Amino acid sequence: MEFGEGEGQISLKEIKERAEDRKPKEKVTYKMIQEYIEKTYGFIVHTAYIAEVKRSLGLPMYDAPNAVEELKRPRSHPSPQMVETIKETLKHFEII
Repeated sequence: MEFGEGEGQISLKEIKERAEDRKPKEKVTYKMIQEYIEKTYGFIVHTAYIAEVKRSLGLPMYDAPNAVEELKRPRSHPSPQMVETIKETLKHFEII
């Protein structure tokens, strides 16, 4: 097996491109999503709002080991503007 750019040889450039395509993507965290929204749109969203939008889209959710069974106060819901902003951010990070 010969490597190179000539005929009958395996291109190192193609090998590198294939390796880049198969490289695992960086895991996007809620903190990264929050920072992107704050920087791009100028306001802060709570992680519960991000989770609610992800849940409404049917995206996979991770088990929360510290979740409480009963909330101390009723949970508020994100505004329509926040929902659209979170959806656009999830598209930016290629989650949806």
